[in-house]
Amino acid sequence: MTSAAVQHVSEARLWARHMELAQHGALSKGGVCRLALSDEEIAARKTLIAWAAALDLAVSTDAIGNLFFRMEGSEPDLDPVMTGSHIDSQPAGGKFDGAFGVLAAFEVVEAMRAAGIEPRRPVIVVAWMNEEASRFAPGMMGSEAFTATKPLETILAVTDDQGVSVAEAVQRVAAAFPQVPEIPLGFPVHAFLEAHIEQGPILEAEGKPVGVVTGIQGSRRFRVTVTGEEAHAGTEPLRKRKDALLAAIDIVDGLREAFADPDDIVKFTVGRFEIAPNAPSVVAAHAFFSVDLRHPDWPTLKRLGDMVGPIAEARKGPCGVETREIATSPSLDFPATLTTLLDEVATDLGIDHMAIYSAAGHDARQLHYVCPTAMIFVPCAGGISHNEAESSEPGDLADGARVLTEAVVRLSA
Repeated sequence: MTSAAVQHVSEARLWARHMELAQHGALSKGGVCRLALSDEEIAARKTLIAWAAALDLAVSTDAIGNLFFRMEGSEPDLDPVMTGSHIDSQPAGGKFDGAFGVLAAFEVVEAMRAAGIEPRRPVIVVAWMNEEASRFAPGMMGSEAFTATKPLETILAVTDDQGVSVAEAVQRVAAAFPQVPEIPLGFPVHAFLEAHIEQGPILEAEGKPVGVVTGIQGSRRFRVTVTGEEAHAGTEPLRKRKDALLAAIDIVDGLREAFADPDDIVKFTVGRFEIAPNAPSVVAAHAFFSVDLRHPDWPTLKRLGDMVGPIAEARKGPCGVETREIATSPSLDFPATLTTLLDEVATDLGIDHMAIYSAAGHDARQLHYVCPTAMIFVPCAGGISHNEAESSEPGDLADGARVLTEAVVRLSA
């Protein structure tokens, strides 16, 4: 039997909040640029805090800038049920990536309040800091710090392209909200649920409005720096050149050949590429690029990732090369206790659904190591994400929020 809360999930309100939040960092083609701890994200935080005040939620933050909204339970000393995602975006991102998880969590609280349901356990809505890594790399900093996956000091020392450190940016955000108290970093959590758009084409192709996520594929991320020597483009003979750009191209080509996969399971991406001095008549002395490698099978991913350094050395030519791995995330499976719960909830609600594996990384990865964790996916048009054209249907978002609401009601009872 389902709770009364599900009947109070409002498709119109959920959609309207997506449109309102998307005004912070709005781009001309309908997407958003809302980088972590930026002015645009500060404005978005103000909107969330205003919504929380209307719902009588206690607001708090922590040393890394995560944002928490607490609905008190009848037994406040019990470990809380937590749900949420992130509100930062890619430089040309969409309205729904991350934001849906936070706004669906707000809808959970709205529905529980409207139904007069007081949870036994506290319910906490969370907006994790810097999931996207579009300003500070690597991503998932807020959830990593919360779960002590990485030392806080290491994260705070990271700088963006303008030399601003995470520590400085967090302090600036804290100064914008002097009324928001800071709580200790990390606390016990009974269970964590994250709703998210799929960011892939499977649910849409299968005609399913909801996916019960069974796990997340692993990833390994590298930064490769090639060092050559500046020279005049018109006078330096080719045989004497130490061209960092050409060496970098050879390395990338070698990686592409090594990771070629006829089954199209390996995901290999060079998403960032920089050269210096970047002048038309000067041989490049420096090249820098990123490598993002993903595969659902951890032994396969480990084997492939271990090839990045040797291939770079073999293909560097007369230049020097340094390969640095900045993040490693093994593949994982969510616990059956929660995936079964989500399956049962969707069935009880009469919402068509399917099991699905996440090809993208999410904050749920980090929470998985400290508490029972699971995810709910909803379709996005054409599987398009990290793109201004990203879109989802209001009805699918509402169905995902309904499953999330009922699951939180049962977990917090």
